[in-house]
Parts: sequence; structure tokens; C-alpha cells
Amino acid sequence: MLQLVYISTTVDKPSTDDILRTSRRNNARDGLTGLLYSDGKQFMQALEGPADKVEAAYARIKADPRHRAAVILSRRDVETREFGQWEMAARAPGEESEAFLARVEQLIVNADRNVQATFEGFARINRAA
Repeated sequence: MLQLVYISTTVDKPSTDDILRTSRRNNARDGLTGLLYSDGKQFMQALEGPADKVEAAYARIKADPRHRAAVILSRRDVETREFGQWEMAARAPGEESEAFLARVEQLIVNADRNVQATFEGFARINRAA
């Protein structure tokens, strides 16, 4: 099973609800799990599942005109899914940064330490957003 973690920046402010709805549908169809973090300007996502499905999902994301500067942060084979379900960590309007960080930390609790550090660092850097 392949796990791929990437980061991208939005071209403009897309509808988080639209992205969440589309991602849930596509990932359920393709048997993908992981985590999508969004602060409204940047995305970081871990995708895990069959290698061909993960690669196809990333190719769709790179071709999506709402994304630019997509960069793969890690690509590795995993024995078991580290994220269980597919989740989205989007900071709700008015949500305090510490509560949001705690929620992100809970979503990544079973991930590899390097993947945890990547998501934690990204969330901390962007918590003022």
C-alpha cells in the first residue's frame, strides 16, 4: 500500500465544503484513506491505499486548476493504514488555534513519527491564519 503526503497552495479561496464533498466521494470510490489539512490557503494531504489509486488521485489534484505548486513531501510503502478513515482538518471560523491543533494531533496519532511531525509543524506554522 502506498502513502503519499503532499502540500499545495490554492489559486484563490475555493469552497472548503466543495473540496471536502468531492474528496470524500473520490476517496471512498477508490478505497483511499488519509488526512486533508486546509487553512484556507494551503493544503497538506496524506493519501494511502492501492498505489495506482493514490497516484491517480495525486495526478487529478495536480491537474486541478484550484491548486498550484503541488510538492510531494513523502512517498512510502506502508503495511497498514495509518489514518484509518479519510478525514479533513479544516479550521472552523472562530475556532481557537489551540483547540484546532489538538484536533489535528488526534487525527495523526497513529501516523509515522515523521508524518506526525510534518502535519504538526505545518499546523503550528499556519495556526494564526
